[in-house]
Amino acid sequence: MPAKNSSSFVTEFILAGLTDQPGLQMPLFFLFLGFYVVTAVGNLGLITLIGLNSHLHIPMYFFLFNLSFIDFSYSTTLTPKMLMSFVSKKNMISYAGCMTQFFLFCFFVFSGSYILSSMAYDRYVAICNPLLYMVTMSPQVCLLLLLGVYGMGVLRAVAHTGNIMFMTFCAENLVNHYMCDILPLLELSCNSSYINLLLVFIIVTIGIGVPIVTIFISYGFILSSILHISSTEGRFKAFSTCSSHIIVVLLFFGSGAFMYLKPPSVLPLDQGKVSSIFYTAVVPMFNPLIYSLRNKDVKAALRRTFCRKFLND
Repeated sequence: MPAKNSSSFVTEFILAGLTDQPGLQMPLFFLFLGFYVVTAVGNLGLITLIGLNSHLHIPMYFFLFNLSFIDFSYSTTLTPKMLMSFVSKKNMISYAGCMTQFFLFCFFVFSGSYILSSMAYDRYVAICNPLLYMVTMSPQVCLLLLLGVYGMGVLRAVAHTGNIMFMTFCAENLVNHYMCDILPLLELSCNSSYINLLLVFIIVTIGIGVPIVTIFISYGFILSSILHISSTEGRFKAFSTCSSHIIVVLLFFGSGAFMYLKPPSVLPLDQGKVSSIFYTAVVPMFNPLIYSLRNKDVKAALRRTFCRKFLND
């Protein structure tokens, strides 16, 4: 096995970007710049709102706070380099920079999947065991869940990045993507094999499989509890507390599975990098909008915050 210092003959990569058509470069630059601005404002705004309003300092919003942090960090890891590809003739990234971007990308993606499963467990406790909610979801339990979320993110990121760093990149350094992602890097490697691709599939399957199973089990119990509620109004109220989370889960896991759990022959890289826009740019932008527009507590907190600011001024 090659040593770490000699694991690559390539010292830098060229990111091909989303398209090589000159007429689309500037329109796409402003489109994705707009996406990033909305993502940054939405997620940082939600973080600030939760921090400033003490009545939102409960487990549900503790996890939402961290989801917004993950979405903002995730988008910031990828979008600036994507924007560079629209305005630069050659969007270069060093080998170390590429590995760092890839590690952070994996870390935030897997952390996002586990934070969504923690949010599902929180909704399960709130609906199925409401009298024990504050005891079951104590600050200590929430902190342990959060440590588990980021711990699993680190483990999965290390596994993926380690798989890449022990590959050899001999001559070709044009990455057919707007970011350093696993599949285009595997395509460039001189010694990439079926085992490497299988390892990617296994890590991704476990990484998203465990949270998905947790979410399905949680919502199975939630659905059972909702069906046992006698009043229609009670059932609607219980379901409405989960609806935003369900939408975010479907967007996140659906787009990720579509990209990574298909053989490259089914989804070529040129089409894959276009489809990956959905989970790298669109999902982080939609999450704060979904939670703010569909959540009465968040909308009420937003009104109170604006009113306090207006009255103080």
